[in-house]
Amino acid sequence: MSHLSRADVARLAALARIDMNDADLDRLSGQIDAIVDAVALVSEVANQDVPATSHPIPMSNVHRVDEVRPSLAQADALAAAPEAEDGRFRVPRILGEEA
Repeated sequence: MSHLSRADVARLAALARIDMNDADLDRLSGQIDAIVDAVALVSEVANQDVPATSHPIPMSNVHRVDEVRPSLAQADALAAAPEAEDGRFRVPRILGEEA
């Protein structure tokens, strides 16, 4: 069983540039300890006989043929837009950079 001290948690918070008050440090030192212990238990169980998995059931990709089908005309799509420009939707600039 590992034990992370309050000073360890404060150091981790400083490295992550997270400002924590005394109450947060006290609370998180116990919670982080529980997380580290849980990871240690999983590490004990997992060995070379247990294959690594990302999903509990097998998954496969579903592919379909990429074929051209009739779709909405450009003018119809832009008809409901608040603003359009040069055949595209016009939206407000969100970045302060010049185009």
